[in-house]
Amino acid sequence: MLIIGERINTSRKSIAKAVADKDKDFICNEVKIQEKAGADYIDVNTGTFADQEIKTLSWLVEIVQNNTKLPLCLDSADPNVIKEIIPMLKKKPIVNSITLERKRFDILLPIIIEKKCKVICLCQGDGKVGQTASEKLELAGQLIQELSQAGENLDDIYIDPLVFSLATDTGAALNTLNAIKAIMQEYNGVHTICGLTNISYGLPERKLINSAFLISAIMMGLDAVIIDPTNKQFFASLKAALLINDKDHYAMEYIKAFRQGFLNNYF
Repeated sequence: MLIIGERINTSRKSIAKAVADKDKDFICNEVKIQEKAGADYIDVNTGTFADQEIKTLSWLVEIVQNNTKLPLCLDSADPNVIKEIIPMLKKKPIVNSITLERKRFDILLPIIIEKKCKVICLCQGDGKVGQTASEKLELAGQLIQELSQAGENLDDIYIDPLVFSLATDTGAALNTLNAIKAIMQEYNGVHTICGLTNISYGLPERKLINSAFLISAIMMGLDAVIIDPTNKQFFASLKAALLINDKDHYAMEYIKAFRQGFLNNYF
């Protein structure tokens, strides 16, 4: 299971302040706690600084990659920002994200292929967002076809079938879960990934819903997540789900997490 640590995002007030104040120590601490908790990639996003995004993200990328051995997940809604920042990266990144929207796709595709990046692919296109499981699967297929024909390795493709809140659509979870299962069965070699916490937006006791959805998604074949790895309850659910689904041989990862104190005080 690939884990992308999501904490360094300026949508969080503390991160926005740290970026605005150029508080290197605060950012470095955010890197270290995610690294210690088991993140495989560190997500970096300064999207709330829209008029200064290239400048702020450049600063953030330099600080983060100079203080971790982990690679980065470069996260921006603006493809031109990603194009500008990618040359700074020292290790193979994950680009977050590409879609079938032609303007975005046409800017990002050559960069992804040239730099041999991993890429998160959202199941949406011009005027269309995958809502049902069949729509998500159809859009995933188009993304996989276009990327692979351009030379992207299947192992570098991470399909995000999109997660919508149960508060507005009680079928949202099942649509995403069924899409994950179908994508993993039909497209051998690709990966699926989710920003899982969207599922509980607008509802009480969000951690309970998030954990239940995470476990269900892993059962359907989900093999990558964008989460806060320092959230013990969420992280414990992930480790338990991997063990139950025979994705943790001899329970080594579960036992390791227990010994490191990540499973303590779950209930």
